[in-house]
Amino acid sequence: MVMEARAIARHVRMSPRKVRLVVDLIRGRSVNDAMTVLRFSPKAAAVPVGKTLRSAIANAQDRAERDGEMVDVDDLVVSRAFVDEGPTLKRWRAAAMGRAMPRRRRTSHITVEVSEQEG
Repeated sequence: MVMEARAIARHVRMSPRKVRLVVDLIRGRSVNDAMTVLRFSPKAAAVPVGKTLRSAIANAQDRAERDGEMVDVDDLVVSRAFVDEGPTLKRWRAAAMGRAMPRRRRTSHITVEVSEQEG
């Protein structure tokens, strides 16, 4: 049986387009490589993506412990990672001549799945 675990971070106050740039860097990598990439990434989105990845690893360990199995973190791989658009917060900003300009504060839902490496 292949161990799989997932973690979802919802309502992250970052644009999905910006978060996808970071998620694309870790998809398909081993967990250790992904953590290293995120640690040295200059992107601000690396912080919430790293938290979600750590949560997925912890979920895999917890699931293995409940099933009475052992899981080696070094054998885990980021099998799936994607970003969905969350609800957009609509705000207003003052503009010239007494007008108001709309601002769309976008949010993201980050999903990271880890699984044991085949073989």
